[in-house]
Amino acid sequence: MAQYPQLKFSMKAVRRSGERLAGKLIVVDEESYQDAQNIFQIANSWRDSHFLPMRSVYLSVRFRMLRGGISGDMAARPKRMASIRRKLRETSTKLDQMQDIAGCRAIINDIAGVRELTARIRERFPHSFRQEWPYIDAPKADGYCSHHLVFDFCPRKKDQEPYQGRRIELQIRTRLQHSWATAVEAVGLFNGQDLKHHKGSEEWLRLFQLVSAEFARVEGCPVGPDVPCRSERIAEIKDLNHRLGAVGVLENIRTATHYAETFVYDRGKYFLIVYKADHTVEVENYDDSIQVTARLAKIEREIEGGSTNAKAVVVEVDKVENLVRTYPNYFGDVSLFVRNLRRITKGEDAQEYSLSPQQVVRPRPHERPDPSLLIRRYRGWDL
Repeated sequence: MAQYPQLKFSMKAVRRSGERLAGKLIVVDEESYQDAQNIFQIANSWRDSHFLPMRSVYLSVRFRMLRGGISGDMAARPKRMASIRRKLRETSTKLDQMQDIAGCRAIINDIAGVRELTARIRERFPHSFRQEWPYIDAPKADGYCSHHLVFDFCPRKKDQEPYQGRRIELQIRTRLQHSWATAVEAVGLFNGQDLKHHKGSEEWLRLFQLVSAEFARVEGCPVGPDVPCRSERIAEIKDLNHRLGAVGVLENIRTATHYAETFVYDRGKYFLIVYKADHTVEVENYDDSIQVTARLAKIEREIEGGSTNAKAVVVEVDKVENLVRTYPNYFGDVSLFVRNLRRITKGEDAQEYSLSPQQVVRPRPHERPDPSLLIRRYRGWDL
């Protein structure tokens, strides 16, 4: 039976650690170092205690996709500590009240599937509905589109009671919308800018805003605010693409990183992705949530300590070959976005995603796969 991390501290301690994480942690001696370590230990324990609820939501949504014949992928991830600290600093949200400290994402092939899955979840779901943000029917000003729902975890067994009420966020989006969101993050990673949180090149942010409107139009969804009529926005997209060399930059990102999707390792459901400053991506595979959370905590301590400026995230997918499809931003896979940007600059409509068969090469019979193949390094980010 799988074991999941439990909260080892009081809720009072969790709230106090959140208050401390919202400020600067200054380390000048051994005492202040130990104090900082304790704060992160409490925060990590709180985050890790969301793994079982996160997995329950993941499986519940996946079941409804299979039952309804809805094509798409499921993924789940706990929030990065750096993102937790940013949110604590920039908003009034408290650590123990954070809605998205753990989240699941359903990436559906088309908008009809998104509507169908959302309806099935509303109709009957094992966890208590808490809040909803319909960013598809009411897009954000920056062009972000996705349907967000938040649930309170409801235990179904006695041993699940310690996780009662943990909040899990579910995002449901189309592959076209996903290609937009991950392209924003990929360009931000490549250029060293936090475009996702509106920090960086205004021209890139404007380009993404206008392209989002084109994606919404082709999917029959409302266009976001502050965008001109179609003829004017096509002209502006062409101009921005020319000035930024956007297609060229995106093609460089797409071709610079290569991911071997020909290896399938059936054990292990958690993948630790470490994106380093030299554009090296490392992937480690784990079957145990306690092991992967310990490994993540170690890397994040190094990040907070300044010994590395890498980005680390733990994700759950059902198959290793789905890792790039669900988190393409870390692997430079912006091919769907590039293809549609090219079409738009030619005055053509963007195309909704169509799933093409993927060739998967499995290990030869009677040959046990080498787990070391699960750690890969990707280099060659040359402009």
